[in-house]
Amino acid sequence: MKIHLSDEAATEAFGARLARAFTGGGLVFLHGQLGAGKTTLVRGLLRALGHRGAVKSPTYTLVEEYLLDGRQVYHFDLYRLADAEELEWMGIRDYLAADALCLVEWPERGEGVLPPADLALRLTVAAAGRQIEATAATVRGQAVVDAL
Repeated sequence: MKIHLSDEAATEAFGARLARAFTGGGLVFLHGQLGAGKTTLVRGLLRALGHRGAVKSPTYTLVEEYLLDGRQVYHFDLYRLADAEELEWMGIRDYLAADALCLVEWPERGEGVLPPADLALRLTVAAAGRQIEATAATVRGQAVVDAL
């Protein structure tokens, strides 16, 4: 599935749609170059779930945790990850074992440690706005795509 996002507001709105489409936990990979809108999409998702504070990319902390209306959401940014094995040291399996929604920016940096995602989103800069391509890899991911 491909969708054109005309601006930042449209990217946040897509994030909100994604929040409504995920009824439980799941693993979402967010691919895209710097400035493609990955964190903007996450901001829209978190706001749709009730978060009112700032949303920043956890570039230096690797993960930001949110508990929203009883729902656990983890936002990972692996851009500065030196080695995928660092994910093991930080307890990535514990994060993924919970029935949480895990959003991972720069997932290719965790290759070999991260399991396959339920849903992969690829954001690219287009002539006017952004293009997003959603690819489901599991039944859960396909249910989300169908709901979108």
